[in-house]
Amino acid sequence: MKLPRAAALLVDFTRLLRRHDFPLSHEQVVMFLGAVRLLGPHSMDSIRQAALATLAPPVDRLSEFDALFRAFFCEEGDAVLAARSLPEEKAPVRDKGLGQDKPPEAGDTSRSGKAATAREMLNLRRFDERADDPAIGRLNKEAARALPRRRSFRKVASKDGEGLDLRRSLRRIVEHDGDVIALMRSRRKPTLRPIVLLIDISGSMKAHTADYLRYAHALTALAGKVETFTFGTRLTRITGALRRRRRDLALANASALVGDWDGGTRIGPALQSFLANPRYTALLRGAVMLVLSDGLERGDPAPMREAVARIARRAWHLAWLTPLAADPRFRPETAALKAILDYIDRLGSGGSIASLVEHTLKIGARP
Repeated sequence: MKLPRAAALLVDFTRLLRRHDFPLSHEQVVMFLGAVRLLGPHSMDSIRQAALATLAPPVDRLSEFDALFRAFFCEEGDAVLAARSLPEEKAPVRDKGLGQDKPPEAGDTSRSGKAATAREMLNLRRFDERADDPAIGRLNKEAARALPRRRSFRKVASKDGEGLDLRRSLRRIVEHDGDVIALMRSRRKPTLRPIVLLIDISGSMKAHTADYLRYAHALTALAGKVETFTFGTRLTRITGALRRRRRDLALANASALVGDWDGGTRIGPALQSFLANPRYTALLRGAVMLVLSDGLERGDPAPMREAVARIARRAWHLAWLTPLAADPRFRPETAALKAILDYIDRLGSGGSIASLVEHTLKIGARP
């Protein structure tokens, strides 16, 4: 569907911000368009206020945000000069087209995962249909009793309940004309804990991406609340796509949603983008969070460490599952992985569906 010209211009601005490493989620872009519509684009200031309120640029990057805003919407001379003073890779460029990068050159893909390519591979990823992995069968069989649970606030009748069920007791007393036959007791009903999956789809994880998505699809069908996101150079929510019953259709829909398959890795900004959205942050309360990534972050590991620390304070269980740990000789040697060891509950193997299922079924045994 083709966007109206005014809306397309606003979307192009968010693409510009993403190209300059501002972490933005799809929901934030939608909220930005809605805010501009509510405020009315009467002036550049109203658009700027809508952008600040919904896109939430980091405080320490407000000057860069304003320079990009003026260069894009106003093309002011001082903004262009300010942009030129930035490093070349950060300099804002007004995109008068659709805001899309040029197709990547042959051999331009970063397979190491340590650096994101300047031109991302915006291609449609296709997944070969395979027979079910035996580990998926094990997950289907054991998940109902093994997945972690918590006590909900909903109460159910129980002879051995920890408290009185006043409502049912009063109803029974009324039914017996005021005679107290027996007081009813209740207990809090157990319910499955929500699960949040973050899947690294960068070039270095290409060999594992298909298995991770098959695992996520199977888990989504079994557990009540499962939210799945992918990240490479940006964060994408694919929960709705994976709720399709047929796996081939679910993976095809997910492939169409994601635009940064097999590119570079920006783990820290992706996690910060997740935390910048209040709706996503609310998902973490009492949840199990599994990050499926090799942890090969480029640049400063501080944003990744800070984001993982914030997630750990909210989630009930946080595990980082990396395919590198499938090797028994594996030791976390990168600065990023070392920085997060104090905040995660487990650094484990994510080298196969079987290892993912093994960890998933053991989470419920945690005291």
